[in-house]
Amino acid sequence: MTGEELRALFKTTLDPDLIRGLVDEYGVQQRDRKLFVVELIIALILTGGTHEGGRQYDVMRTYLENTTTKVERSAFYSWFNEPLERLLTVLLGRAIEAGQRQTKLLPGILSGVTDWRIIDATTVRLRGELFDVYPGAGDYAALKIHKEWSVGTGNLFSYKITPAREHDSPHLVVDAARSGSGIIADLAYVSLRRLDDCERHDVRYVVRLKENWKPTIDRLVRGTGFPAMAKGQDFDSLLEDDVIIRDGNPIDADVTLGRGALRVKSRMVGLSTPKGYCFFLTNLPRSTHRPTDVGDIYRVRWEIEIDNKVDKAGARLDEIEARKPVSVRILLLASMLNATLAKAIIQSESVAIVAEKKAPADPAGRGPLHPISLIRLMASAQPTVIRLLLSVEEELFDWTRLMARFRNYAADTSWRRRPSVLDVIQGLTAPMVKPPPRRPTVKKAAGSAS
Repeated sequence: MTGEELRALFKTTLDPDLIRGLVDEYGVQQRDRKLFVVELIIALILTGGTHEGGRQYDVMRTYLENTTTKVERSAFYSWFNEPLERLLTVLLGRAIEAGQRQTKLLPGILSGVTDWRIIDATTVRLRGELFDVYPGAGDYAALKIHKEWSVGTGNLFSYKITPAREHDSPHLVVDAARSGSGIIADLAYVSLRRLDDCERHDVRYVVRLKENWKPTIDRLVRGTGFPAMAKGQDFDSLLEDDVIIRDGNPIDADVTLGRGALRVKSRMVGLSTPKGYCFFLTNLPRSTHRPTDVGDIYRVRWEIEIDNKVDKAGARLDEIEARKPVSVRILLLASMLNATLAKAIIQSESVAIVAEKKAPADPAGRGPLHPISLIRLMASAQPTVIRLLLSVEEELFDWTRLMARFRNYAADTSWRRRPSVLDVIQGLTAPMVKPPPRRPTVKKAAGSAS
């Protein structure tokens, strides 16, 4: 990402004139008072770091460091209200749109769709007094953030906040709007009706086979020396009778799922793992995707688990001690804004790295950015970001210098040793660098002077 692109990202998402306009439109500032609203928003979004107190206290401390007006804590907390929540909702929407406008990385087995989306939810524990508003699955208060994550852009595509007690499945809708895309989801979202919807709306899917489903074999392509014996038979029975051989090689079959009025045809793939065979369902064609390709695409689902970790460990999503529901939602929105901006920067860098690797002059390339390291750097850069956003003059050099700081100090140090499945597919890997040869040690003769 260049300095100009970094400036465009921040000014598109956090334009001071836009923020002031939303303040007036939503009534964030109810009476005349010296509220430095841009400084407040930046403090909300980029605050991280010390973990010495609650999130709201840290936001206030950061806000006061960037302004000259003293404010009482009670007055500061009163700003956490519904108008501010609506303002942050708009800004998060703009950040998501900016992230989705970036170039998608969908090479190799990820191609053939407009994008792959991973569907999942993450739970955030809250204070006990919020149980009536956000009941958890047990006797505690918690909420869920239902996330749809874009594999192509490496960023948040959409979200919904609900009580944690709500089930995940109703929050995934497969309709004509998804035509041409792909879905990777865990078992909480898998149903026969949903697979049927994917077929009707031209949506590709890769999911795990549920244990209680009893597929019937229509055609066994790989996995036995007697394929004719498998046709029309129950899959579990074929496994028990060793007609389907689990010898470490992939299993690939066309199957029918369902026994009643709803019957769904699918492709089932079995792959050997250290814990035994793992079975997947997909409608990806064999002409483009081998069984191992199907398994690799499902393994990409782990990226949203990493994304949840980044939200919590980097953007402090799980450090919410607020006592009011609206304050909780404000802090959630601020955390997601923080992470979405960081991942937009990372995606731009990754696209540039892939392009650089195609140049023969630079076969090794450089590493991608580490999201948690970048979020922490963004927190320390708050004064610079505020100054540049409020500057009336062009400060391109300073934006370029800020981007160089991000690139130099947020580099992922383990990208050579532990690349993810997605890194490998997207080409974000490099050969290991051989350590320099060790200098031979020379033993001194006994009695020689030191």
